[in-house]
Amino acid sequence: MRRDRALPVRKEAIMRVIRSWAIEHGQGPTVQQNGAGVDLSSTNSVAYQLGRLEARGLIGRTVRGLELRPPG
Repeated sequence: MRRDRALPVRKEAIMRVIRSWAIEHGQGPTVQQNGAGVDLSSTNSVAYQLGRLEARGLIGRTVRGLELRPPG
């Protein structure tokens, strides 16, 4: 999947949550914390969105939570 295409609103909101959480807490949020940040109560829905972002190379998963990946 191409990285240069604009993200849908939901995925952009998830990216903002990851970015702001990492700045505030020094590490990325968990799936549940990310879902709460974008008002998604279903962890399956959050996991699907995160999987799509990961497939595009925009995020990575760690043992603790999520991290943004630099472009390129």
